[in-house]
Amino acid sequence: MTTLENEQLRVSIRPKGAELTSILHKPSGIEHLWQADPTVWGWHAPNLFPVVGGCLNNQLSIDGRTYPIERHGFARQSRFETTESTTTHAIFSLKSSSVTRVHFPYEFEFQIIYELDGPRLTITYRLVNEDDKTVFFSVGAHPAFAVPFFVNETYEDYYIEFEQKEPLETHMLSSAGYFTGETKAVPTEGHNLPLTRHLFDQDALVFKNLASRRVAIRSDKHDHAVIVAYPAFPYLGLWAKPGASFVCIEPWLGCADSEGEPKPIEQKEAIQQVEAGKVFDASFSIEIA
Repeated sequence: MTTLENEQLRVSIRPKGAELTSILHKPSGIEHLWQADPTVWGWHAPNLFPVVGGCLNNQLSIDGRTYPIERHGFARQSRFETTESTTTHAIFSLKSSSVTRVHFPYEFEFQIIYELDGPRLTITYRLVNEDDKTVFFSVGAHPAFAVPFFVNETYEDYYIEFEQKEPLETHMLSSAGYFTGETKAVPTEGHNLPLTRHLFDQDALVFKNLASRRVAIRSDKHDHAVIVAYPAFPYLGLWAKPGASFVCIEPWLGCADSEGEPKPIEQKEAIQQVEAGKVFDASFSIEIA
């Protein structure tokens, strides 16, 4: 386990998946990350790579061949090496191997970089293309934040505040986790989406066309908040197990497949690419206010 710490935050990251397991706000003593109750949902903040969501037939089509791939990819199940670590900065690395090539036939190094600065934790996804061809991929975050923050509060005391006042439209998912092509309006109160125990009864809310590049978990009962900023991520998912005491805020560069015929990886919706010998970076941040 790697621990980063300053006067504001103490953050823990485990080697499996380079996954955050704790974001402790030291002045208040609040643990802001869901503590992975295995009877409810046994993750804290999985990192999604090289796919986000589910692929049709659980397969990727690359250069005319198909490769088995699980929902959200293999990074969250893989052991990362810690290549650099200080009190406020750490780099975790996953390199291509005989294991990854079974699912994703590219040569690469996937890095996850964590950096503390005051009350803000910045997470950077970096893909180093070590192949002689373009690498196509998706990447995303899935942190689960514990709600409510304080005892004697309820889940319904909280809401998601969007940076801009805008209509929200979620893209509907089938029971298998693929987009159906249907959309549905999500009722809001100004900038705010109230949290309820039934908000996610029909799976995640997936927003593909948001103007907002920052959202916050807030309550009218106090000023304490968790703010997630995702300037480089055009897609955003919100999700929780129905009835569970957390909410996931998920910036994505990529998304699940749509129902229909599978497409080759380079034609997948929101697919990313990095040319041979080049490096791809995308960052988001979590701030405790």
